[in-house]
Amino acid sequence: MSLGPGARLGPYEVVAAIGAGGMGEVYRARDTRLGREVAIKVLPESFANDADRLARFEREAQVLASLNHPNIATIHGLEERALVMELVEGPTLADRIAEGPIPIDEALPIARQIAEALEAAHERGIIHRDLKPANIKLRPDGTAKVLDFGLAKLGESGLGARGSGFDGSLSPTISVQATMAGVILGTAAYMSPEQARGKAVDRRADIWGFGCVLYEMLAGKPPFDTGDTISDAVAAILKNEPDWNALPSETPLNIRTLLRRCLQKDVQKRLPHIGIARMEIEEAAAPAPPSIAPVVRAQRSFSVSWPLAFVAVVFMMLVYSALPWLQDDEPFGDLPEMRTEIVTPSDAEPMSFAFSPDGRQITFVASDNGVPRLWLRSLASSIAQPLAGTEGALSPFWSPDSRSIGFLADGKVKRLDLGSGVPQTLASIGGTSRGATWSRDGVVLFPTSTASGLVRVSALGGAVTPVTKLEGTVSHRYPYLLPDGRHFIFYALAPQPRQGIYLGSLDSSTVKLLTQAETAGIYTKNGWLLWVRGGALIARRLDVDRGELVGSQLTIADPIAFDAGATVAAVSASADGLIAYRAGAASRHQLVWFDRAGKMLGPFAKPDDTFLSAPRLSPDGKRVAVWRVVQGNADIWILDGARMTRFTFDGAQDRYAVWSSDGTGIFFDSTRDGGRDIYVKRANGADGEEVLLESSSQKAALSASGDGKFLLYGAIDEKTNWDLWVLPLTGERKPRLFLKTNFAERTGHFSPDGRWIAYASDESGRFEVYVRPFVDNGAANSGEWQVSTNGGVSPRWRDDGKELYYVAPDGTMMAAPITTGATFESGTPTALFRPRIWGAGTNPDLGRQFDVASDGRFLVNVVLDESAAPITILQNWKPPTN
Repeated sequence: MSLGPGARLGPYEVVAAIGAGGMGEVYRARDTRLGREVAIKVLPESFANDADRLARFEREAQVLASLNHPNIATIHGLEERALVMELVEGPTLADRIAEGPIPIDEALPIARQIAEALEAAHERGIIHRDLKPANIKLRPDGTAKVLDFGLAKLGESGLGARGSGFDGSLSPTISVQATMAGVILGTAAYMSPEQARGKAVDRRADIWGFGCVLYEMLAGKPPFDTGDTISDAVAAILKNEPDWNALPSETPLNIRTLLRRCLQKDVQKRLPHIGIARMEIEEAAAPAPPSIAPVVRAQRSFSVSWPLAFVAVVFMMLVYSALPWLQDDEPFGDLPEMRTEIVTPSDAEPMSFAFSPDGRQITFVASDNGVPRLWLRSLASSIAQPLAGTEGALSPFWSPDSRSIGFLADGKVKRLDLGSGVPQTLASIGGTSRGATWSRDGVVLFPTSTASGLVRVSALGGAVTPVTKLEGTVSHRYPYLLPDGRHFIFYALAPQPRQGIYLGSLDSSTVKLLTQAETAGIYTKNGWLLWVRGGALIARRLDVDRGELVGSQLTIADPIAFDAGATVAAVSASADGLIAYRAGAASRHQLVWFDRAGKMLGPFAKPDDTFLSAPRLSPDGKRVAVWRVVQGNADIWILDGARMTRFTFDGAQDRYAVWSSDGTGIFFDSTRDGGRDIYVKRANGADGEEVLLESSSQKAALSASGDGKFLLYGAIDEKTNWDLWVLPLTGERKPRLFLKTNFAERTGHFSPDGRWIAYASDESGRFEVYVRPFVDNGAANSGEWQVSTNGGVSPRWRDDGKELYYVAPDGTMMAAPITTGATFESGTPTALFRPRIWGAGTNPDLGRQFDVASDGRFLVNVVLDESAAPITILQNWKPPTN
């Protein structure tokens, strides 16, 4: 949007336009509240239509506002698409260079201030990414101010062909999306080689940009001839060398050396810290020290032989020549801690990524034409490639030799040998992914369901053998084998205080609780155990022999993304100590009303930062029962508009609420007695819970019949996976089998008249929605009709039974017309809308995130911030020694 004089943005009144650039138009404005003049940068129109970019912009601005340095333009606030900044009077450095090369004694003080600004930002983990003379202002008092910190990170404006009028020094911030990951960010003439290749960048990209700016100040021209197009500019950066003869003859030797080190194309050979540049500039600008010649002449009686002098000179030459090597490789182990980002698609599954043991590759889950699958990216490349045969993949894990990737999909543990293109099935699981790990001895360790102990299978497939027993716990998940190939850690769900991270061994069934935790842990180099507590990624040393944690607790990152319900954190590690994580917090959810066209009608409740799952509307549509996890405690909660009250209080793992047909009771499954059994409690909270069904199998309540006579539930059988059962709610209440096959039958739901049951099954190789008749006298439920055509989970009936809703694999809400009479008929499903439904389509449990009111409105559990944060790679993490 363009603003004229007198226009208002909040309390700011526009005075005049200042200029425009790739990141928007800039205006001088007056703050009517504080009586000061400010600069307002109005971001490009493309931002208004990109919710992800706006959200990232706001997060970035919050970080940038924390910078407080005399050489960095201050950010005062945000107004709509506008950034309110300190108004810096004076020309840009580009304006000054246009007048000609800057003399040494004037250029070095400017360069020192730029270096100090970068140093302050880098210490806060902020990278400029687009340092250039046009982004540096020179005030009349001699102060240099660096502008637009971090905005290059947001400028993904696309790269198109340019005509002969292209000016690489003035080009707007540009970006090139390379397949699915790896983004080039920067301005062409000042872009580092790794940016030009689309690789992940760190602060050394700013050091390259600093070198370009310093060179241009002294030479009066950029170090690289950018040519007529962006392609020419990129080619020049990758292939050419600066004309070192263009520097003034009086340029100090250490400044020439500094420039060569800043402009090293090999990032590993580039100057590692901007602080070194600052010190070199200060030394060059300082007055020369007094000559020692008079002292030498006063002591002529002291004689030095020429051989000794020769040895001294040679020694000094060797020391001098070794300095760059010492600074590059730092053989004394004092390499700086570095955090770099790998950009993944915004729809990447935040928790599903894994570092290869050799630290050279990373795999992650993201959509490919609406279908989640594995992607593979080498850290030496900017391109991520989809892996064939990995549709529906979650929880990837690597072979110890980094040549194969394991993953969980379609209710199976699979293995993909890189280059083969054909995954191999190793074993079956209960449909929901809860992690796996691969030992150097060819053992794959995993749980068979969300309510099982851990089992092992050969990495070549074969028989499955139990490893851990539940024994007072409810679920063992996310195992992680230690380097010795025998010990492992895993997470156990259990009534408090037994829930947390345990240590086990392949040689014994004995396990030991190491610590209470919000998520499963991983083990990294030198004996550190990493997990999430209080939303932060923390670490303590693990003494495997003693079976306990020792030493102080250290914080690595805060906050970090994690899934409280699944008890998994967004973190991985390589064998040599590299750590990968996604920053952020637990996903924010909100229950929102939609109509069938996808129009948002308003929220049912306030946003929730905890794990919130499986909403179920009461029959009158006024209340919602949800499964909610708070500080590791899973309970049923009741939402009534703005009010949220806890319904269960036992400290066990309570989940999956189902209302009785008259709304007076709530069924749920719980671990309060050690197993996972089905209970009922009055909806008004009166009286205690009553156990309805107690057995050795793990169970989940699914649906109550409209006449109040039956409860449909799922139960796990070790041989047949999930099966569907019916529990009569009157009489002897003896369960009877509804459907048992060699496949997983999930998320069943009674039709309003009680004559039909819709459910999801993976009998075709993926989950589809089916319907079978229900005969309440126990006769055979013959006949089966497939309703969905391209995958589906979580079926729900319309109130009159004439339509069946379900969620497609890409998260689209689908509707199929239904006709019932003497037989059952379903019509062609149609797509209704695609909300940001949490976990939709990835597995049948996570698909239970919507309900339908009797008036046809949809209540959807949506994710408020669905963009996955970049994966941060932490190198050279060195905890303090005790």
